[in-house]
Amino acid sequence: MQNGKFFLISFILVILFLLLYLFKGFLLVIIIASLMAVATSNINAKFLNLTKGHKFLASILTTACMVLLFFAPFVYAMIELAKALKNFDINLVTQTLDYVKNYQFTLPESFNFLEPKIKEFLASIDLNSISKQILSYASSFTKSGAKFLIDMVLICVFYFFANLYGTELVIYLKSIIPIDKKELDDVLSEVGNVMAVVLYSMVIVAIFQGALFGLITIFYGYDGILMGVIFAVSSLIPAIGGALIYAPVSLYEFASNNLNSALVIFIYSVIVISFIADTLIKPLIIKWINKKLVKTPTKINELLIFLAMIAGISTFGFWGIILGPAILTFFVSTLRMYVILKDKNLI
Repeated sequence: MQNGKFFLISFILVILFLLLYLFKGFLLVIIIASLMAVATSNINAKFLNLTKGHKFLASILTTACMVLLFFAPFVYAMIELAKALKNFDINLVTQTLDYVKNYQFTLPESFNFLEPKIKEFLASIDLNSISKQILSYASSFTKSGAKFLIDMVLICVFYFFANLYGTELVIYLKSIIPIDKKELDDVLSEVGNVMAVVLYSMVIVAIFQGALFGLITIFYGYDGILMGVIFAVSSLIPAIGGALIYAPVSLYEFASNNLNSALVIFIYSVIVISFIADTLIKPLIIKWINKKLVKTPTKINELLIFLAMIAGISTFGFWGIILGPAILTFFVSTLRMYVILKDKNLI
């Protein structure tokens, strides 16, 4: 009997290893798609009610919503950026930096002590090195952009199947995992709630910030929709995302002898978008999502979730925005489950 058990466990482990090896090139996109399906399970449930339990149709509608809200802006931004890079003139960057480098300015008397340091810093700017770096980044973007688009398509496909068969898979996993159903439900519920908070807040805040930036750029002759979408996509990168867009735009306006425009765009972006929208309004949006859009408010501190997003990006790249909080949630929920099981003398 023992030999039979040992053989069965060994056989299952070998098959599992082979399965993971078979899909090793798709593991990341499968995990991302699964986590996104968990995060949007309430949307899928609403479509199930709307379609009277028609799972296939509900999964299509849920996937379509995710594509329109999350993936379509990425694709639009990447296509427009690819077009811009195709006609990109490095001389424009060189002229802008050269103008900034040689700009003659005088600081107020109380800040005179800073003037030599600033001029020394500007004089030390190596235009050739910066130009080469920009060309290198542009080349890397072109190469990685195609892979990113392929990943997005695969995520959409796996996301659809996760919505279609997710419920059956979860029920099956619950039946074979040797953990009390209530404790397991608590872990899965916590993961789902955190993923929902992360995903919904990410999308809503990005749209809000993109709209704010798009509005200000319209006044200065830019394509407001394009600038808004690009800013929204960039704002998904914590801390520095928005600055990657408004800083170059402000520098370009400054180098074009539009000092007032440069100052307005820069100050507006820093105060209205980075401070008011991101620092003051974002926590309110997260709190609203936590109360209104998730089944049970998450018990994990928002700051921890934010730090997990940054850590995730540094470890996994862009998709770390989703993976980081998921790993943190699994860790915290597992610790809580361990304490509960220990109190019940089950371990």
